[in-house]
Amino acid sequence: MGWITPEGPGPIDLTRCVSCGLCLAVCPTYQLTADESASPRGRLSAMAAVADNTLPMDETFEEVIGFCLQCRACEPICPALVPFGSMIEGVRAELHVQRPSVAKRLRDQALGRWVSTPGLVSLGVRTATSIRRLGVGLPGMLAGFRTATRSAVRGREFSPIGTERGTVGLLVGCIMESGFSEIHLATIEVLRRAGYRVEVAGDQVCCGALAAHEGAAVEAHKLADRNTRAFEGVDFVVADAAGCSAHLKEYDRWAPGSSLVARDVTEVVAEAIDAGYLPVSTTHRGPITVQDPCHLRHAQRITEQPRTILRAAGYDVVDLDDLGLCCGAAGAWGALNAAASRELGERKADLIRCTGSTLVASANVGCEMQLRSHLDAWYRVAHPVELYWQAMDEDGR
Repeated sequence: MGWITPEGPGPIDLTRCVSCGLCLAVCPTYQLTADESASPRGRLSAMAAVADNTLPMDETFEEVIGFCLQCRACEPICPALVPFGSMIEGVRAELHVQRPSVAKRLRDQALGRWVSTPGLVSLGVRTATSIRRLGVGLPGMLAGFRTATRSAVRGREFSPIGTERGTVGLLVGCIMESGFSEIHLATIEVLRRAGYRVEVAGDQVCCGALAAHEGAAVEAHKLADRNTRAFEGVDFVVADAAGCSAHLKEYDRWAPGSSLVARDVTEVVAEAIDAGYLPVSTTHRGPITVQDPCHLRHAQRITEQPRTILRAAGYDVVDLDDLGLCCGAAGAWGALNAAASRELGERKADLIRCTGSTLVASANVGCEMQLRSHLDAWYRVAHPVELYWQAMDEDGR
């Protein structure tokens, strides 16, 4: 049957893979299983076979595609430049249409509509954090929720401190707005200090990454259209979650004609530090382990900027993993593949334990939750910009 929607990967992309096998070493699901079908190369072969009607789009094919974390570690290492991330999203969109189910319709509701309703997300986050405060164990990544209170920034504008260098829009996201607002507050204060006016659009919604990853393409397109309109008039949009910034940078696909320009906050802050717009601490704060989120390292090729920020905060950076293997969070994948997610999370936690540092920096909220759920209570996991702002506050700068 092949593809029946515009989302399916094209014939040129399907023939790019040269079967060199370089992707095998960096693919977390292949590392877990040693199964060819759980590798990028195997998944690409399956896609090509379905596209030319050699194989059916059946339950087995759906399992092969569904087991991919979409970490995109295969992209930087691929000599043929296979755009694996967009291809897997396109195939999942095809599966959504050609193999509909009640579960998929419910996920459409959750990832496309519920996450764009702040009140519903806030209720869910408050419920989870309240349960956690009572000492009741939460399953999987939910155990990694912070016990933070919400700080309302939606619909507000924050003036720059000193020379104004432009106006940025801040994406507050879905879960982050209600459960991780300290990161937003740190982002706003650091950007203000760097000379930016920060506008937090009141009518913005979830970036749409979760919907796109799960194949809910219709919902992903709608969310991208809404955010494009919400952020009109700013110089660029900043996201302080790597998964969100990576998706925003691909809005030309999800909202054709979109003028939205996006950047990850670590890029903006590191540039401001290098330019002298932000101070560098003279206090030595000891070692810190850096975990590279997949959608920062692999999708956006951003690695040095978080380290620049942490060094400016006075920390000695300890690198964690040369290959940057996924921690196993991966949005909804962690819930749908709980056993594999736990194994990957524990492997990453073991690496952190080996560094000897109990302070961990991660620039993505999903990774933060995953790491915290696998580490003991005396470990702290926080965003690099959050740690930088705390250091400047301690220094009185």
